[in-house]
Amino acid sequence: MNKNLFGFVISWCFSFPVFGQKAAYLNPSLPIDVRVKDIVSKLTLEEKIFQLNYNSPAIPRLNIPAYNWWNEALHGVARSGVATVFPQTIGLAATFNDSLAKQVATIISDEARAMYNAEIKKNYHLKYGGLTFWTPNINIFRDPRWGRGQETYGEDPFLTSKMGVAFVKGLQGDNPKYLKVAACAKHYAVHSGPERLRHEFNAEASMHDLWDTYLPAFHALVEAKVEAVMCAYNRTNGEVCCGNTYLLQDVLRKQWNFKGHILSDCWAINDFYQGHKVVSNKVEAAALAINRGVNMECGDTYPALVDAVKQGMVDEKTIDSSLIILWRTRFKLGMFDPPSSNPYDKIPVSVINSESHRELAREVARQSIVLLKNNGALPLKTGLQKYFITGPNASSVEALIGNYYGVTTKLVTFVEGIASQIEPGSQMQYRPGTLLDRDNVNPIDWTSSEAKNADATIVVLGITGLLEGEEGESIASSSFGDRLNYDIPKNQVDFLKKIKKDNDKPVIAVITGGSPMNLSDVYELADAVLLAWYPGEEGGNAVADIIFGKRSPSGRLPITFPKSLSQLPPYEDYSMKGRTYRYMSAEPLFPFGFGLSYTTFKYDNFSLSKKELSSGQSFTATVTVTNSGKVKSDEVVQLYLTHSGIADAPLYALKGFKRITLAPGAKTKVTFQITADMVSLIDDRGNKVFTPGNLQLFVGGSLPGNRSQELGASKTASATISLK
Repeated sequence: MNKNLFGFVISWCFSFPVFGQKAAYLNPSLPIDVRVKDIVSKLTLEEKIFQLNYNSPAIPRLNIPAYNWWNEALHGVARSGVATVFPQTIGLAATFNDSLAKQVATIISDEARAMYNAEIKKNYHLKYGGLTFWTPNINIFRDPRWGRGQETYGEDPFLTSKMGVAFVKGLQGDNPKYLKVAACAKHYAVHSGPERLRHEFNAEASMHDLWDTYLPAFHALVEAKVEAVMCAYNRTNGEVCCGNTYLLQDVLRKQWNFKGHILSDCWAINDFYQGHKVVSNKVEAAALAINRGVNMECGDTYPALVDAVKQGMVDEKTIDSSLIILWRTRFKLGMFDPPSSNPYDKIPVSVINSESHRELAREVARQSIVLLKNNGALPLKTGLQKYFITGPNASSVEALIGNYYGVTTKLVTFVEGIASQIEPGSQMQYRPGTLLDRDNVNPIDWTSSEAKNADATIVVLGITGLLEGEEGESIASSSFGDRLNYDIPKNQVDFLKKIKKDNDKPVIAVITGGSPMNLSDVYELADAVLLAWYPGEEGGNAVADIIFGKRSPSGRLPITFPKSLSQLPPYEDYSMKGRTYRYMSAEPLFPFGFGLSYTTFKYDNFSLSKKELSSGQSFTATVTVTNSGKVKSDEVVQLYLTHSGIADAPLYALKGFKRITLAPGAKTKVTFQITADMVSLIDDRGNKVFTPGNLQLFVGGSLPGNRSQELGASKTASATISLK
C-alpha cells in the first residue's frame, strides 16, 4: 500500500475509533475543555513538551498540523505577506481615539484571517503565518531614551489602558464561540529598557509605582479578556519576570483570575542562566519557568523539560495543566473544527490592503499628526509658483514604517504625497540635501539656493528605525536601538540653519520618529513644525492633507518632550519620581497632550453634578466647547484630576478624553463620567484608597499649565469638588 495512503487510513481510523464516532477532540459540539483534555490524554510526554514550544511540530498520527505561535501586528500584520501598514503605535496613541484604534485592529484581524485562510489552503505553516499575535505592547514609555517606546501608547496608564483594550477587542472580535485572532499583552511587567541590559537587568519599582503606573494597563487588558500575556526579559524586584511568583501567580492568576495562556519573550528563559544567573542550566531554567506558570516558551529551553520530569523537578501533571491552558486557545480559534465552521473562515483575500483599508490608514495618520508650531505659514496653498522639498527623510520608506512592520505594494513617501497635491503649472523640486545622521562627504551645497528661490520649502527631518528600535533591528545605532543622545542629529540642525539663513519664505519642518527628541533648534528656525511619527503607508498623503489644509491638524502628544535628558532621572532608575507629566515638575519643551490646530477652541460653562463626594460615589463633569475660529476641525477634549496637597499623588492624571468635530462657530456639550475608582489614589502598599481632600478638575485641549498656554494651546476650564 502507498505509504501516504496508509498513513491517511490509520489517521482516519483513529479519528473515528468506535462505530464511526469522531474522537472527542474533533467533535465541535463538545465543550472546549473536554476536547482539549481528550487530545492531551493521547500525547506522549515528549509530544506534550514539544507542543509547549512556539514552533509546535506536527503529530501526523493525530492529524495535528505544525503550528508556529509567533506572529506580530503592532500596526498591521507584520513580517508576513502584503498587508495594510498603519501608523506606528505611538502615532495611533497620538490620535487619542480609542474607537479608531478598535477599527484599526478590526481591519488588521480581517487581513490576518484572510492571509491565514489562504496559507492553510496551501498547507503552509510558517512563522508569522498563524492567528496568535503578540500584540499590543502596553509597557509605559517612561523614558524617551527607550528605542522601543514607539511600540507603545505613550507614558500614561489611562490612555494606554483605553487604547490597548480597544485594540484587543478589535483583534479578537465579538463572536460568542470563536476568537478572530488571539491578542497578547506584553511585556509583563516593568519593562522599558535599557535595551542593552534587558537580558540581565533588575527593574526595581515600589508598590506604589507598580500599581499606580506599571500594572493598570495589564489589569485592564485582562479584564477585557486578552487571550495571552507575555512575560518580559528583565527581572522585576529581584525575580525574573518569566519566573516571578508575585507577578505571575499572586497577581495575574489569583488576584486578576487570568484564564488565558502565559508565554515567554523570545529566549527569555535562556536568560535565567546566561544573563540573570538565577539557575545553572537549561533544565533548571525550564523547570523554574513552567512551575511558576509559563505555559509556552518562545525559545529552545523547554525541550529540557523531558529531563526535568525524569529528575523529579517537574510533575507531568504540571505539563498537562500548562498544555491544556495553551491549547484552549487553538480550539477557540477553530483550528480543529471543520472548514467554514466559523464566519472568519470566509474572509477573502480581497480585503487585504483594500482601498477602504488604505483610506483608514490615511485617516489614522491625519489624526496622529501633531502641529507643534505655526506662525501662520500653514496651511499652504496648492498653486504657489514653486515648492522645494528636501531633507534626509523626504523620500525615505524607513521614515514611514517604524519597526514590526509589514510590506505593501505602495508606500507613499512625503515627496510623493506632496507632489500629488500641487496644481498643474506649479513647480516642485526635490533633493535630500543631507544624510540621516552624519555630515555630507561632498561639501557642495545646491539646496540652500533652491530653498531661497522657492515660495515654500518643506524639510523632512528626524529619525528612523535605523537609529531607534529593538536591539537587533536598529542597525545604525551604537546603543542597541536606544537613544542615549536626545538631540536630533546635529547635521540635520546645521542643514536647517543653512536652509533658513537669509530666507524669508516659509520653511516647514516635518519631523519623523517614534520618541521625544530635542527639537528646540528646529522650533526656533522653522515657521511651522509638524510631528508625523512613523505614519504608515499613506503617510505622504496624510502629511500633504495637513500641509495644504484639507484637514486641520488634531494629533496630541502621548508623551512629554523634556527640554533635555538632564531634566530626567537616570535611565536605569524605574522610580516614577520626576518622570512623565504625572510626576515631572520641570518645565518641558512640549507637554503631554499638546497639539495645535488651524482653528481655536473655547471652553466654558464647566460644571460638576456634585459639590461633595463620598467614597463609592460617582459624578459627572460637563463643559461647553466652541470652535471660536474659522476652520472646521477635530478637538481632543481632555480631562485631568489633581489632588491638592497630598504627597505622592500625581501632579495631574488624565481620566478622560473625547475627540469631537466642530464647524466654525459651532458648539457642543461634552460630559465625562467620573467614578469612585478614578478619584482614588494608590498608597505605598499598592492599595487603591479614597483620600479626603479637595479634588481639582481641568478640562481642555492640552495638559493644564503655563507651558501649554505659552505654546498656544486653548485655555483650560477648571472646577473643584470636595472628597469627604
